[in-house]
Amino acid sequence: MNQKINELLTRCVSEVIDAKHLQKQLESGKKLRIKLGIDPTSPNLHIGRAVALWKLRQFQDLGHQVVFIVGDSTGLVGDTSDKDAERPMMTQEQLKVNMKTYAQQAFKILDSKKTEVRYNSEWLAKLGFLEIARMANLFGLHEVASREIIAKRMAAGKRVSFHEMLYPLLQGYDSVAVEADVELGGTDQRFNLLAGRRIQPLYKQAPQDILMMNLLEGIDGRKMSSSWGNVINLTDEPNDMFGKVMSINDNLIVKYFEYTTRVPLDKIKQIEKELKTGANPRDIKKRLAEEIVTLYHGAKAAKSAAKEWAQVFSNKEKPSEIVEMKVKSKDLVSILVETKLAASKSEAHRLLAQKGVKIDAKVATESSAVKSGNILQVGKRKFIKIN
Repeated sequence: MNQKINELLTRCVSEVIDAKHLQKQLESGKKLRIKLGIDPTSPNLHIGRAVALWKLRQFQDLGHQVVFIVGDSTGLVGDTSDKDAERPMMTQEQLKVNMKTYAQQAFKILDSKKTEVRYNSEWLAKLGFLEIARMANLFGLHEVASREIIAKRMAAGKRVSFHEMLYPLLQGYDSVAVEADVELGGTDQRFNLLAGRRIQPLYKQAPQDILMMNLLEGIDGRKMSSSWGNVINLTDEPNDMFGKVMSINDNLIVKYFEYTTRVPLDKIKQIEKELKTGANPRDIKKRLAEEIVTLYHGAKAAKSAAKEWAQVFSNKEKPSEIVEMKVKSKDLVSILVETKLAASKSEAHRLLAQKGVKIDAKVATESSAVKSGNILQVGKRKFIKIN
């Protein structure tokens, strides 16, 4: 098998359906239509999402037509494939804000000139009830109810709304609308991906092949998820991105090299060997952080971020540049929210209770006074000078 095709079908990949058919299609030289859909459930794409985007880029580099779908209709309905509770339907306003720069962020990875960007409201907004009924007839209730996450919720007596059962039909119809030959997705999307394969023959299309990728853990070791806040976003500033990578668990270093960088697999095996034979994980992690920052911000920014990280964390010094902010609030909790060092007052209370807030390098409490010139620090990476 061609080396590039072999890596395409194996690196970060959990399962391929139908593997033999897809390999044959790729080796035939036929130009395929490769689909990836992402719902705008948050304003930022993170490097967990980027695993599939880099796979899409591999297809693109081999000459295939990439179709990047922004799920502005499926995003409203909400996919609960990986959720242990019902996901509330999103508002149009939330969705518009979230998806504003999705294509722009995807183009940090994809070649914009060779990418077909589509919004699935283009066809789903026109889909009638009888058409949905035709597709629904292909599935039994037992199939939907037997999905692991749905079965768990039903066993626990938790509500499962009817719109959740319709979601796979909508994602499957996306494949019909763009005439997909291949669809990419994470392992948590298996049922939805297979729905496309089942629906396409109803519309006289050959069933798409599927490439499923393993999920990436976030900086706290759980699956990377915007709702959990354990993400490294493509839009993160270089220093913040570098610092987040340095905070991942040591046992994720090799996986991050494979899933989030373009380092060749033979070099990653050498890195794994170095770690097993006593190399300092922190030194290897610095190499990892530089690789990731270079991908999204360039080598110069990566070198600068590495130097800044060493100054703040290795030498225990303050950052070379600290943002100065004028605040109106008086109490510390409100200041943390106003400066965006905390997302909400409840988070500010939690940070203070966990002794995660410092004023001029001293641990702060809720009653601590804040005055002009104070340097407010949250965690290890966030600093603000108060004006």
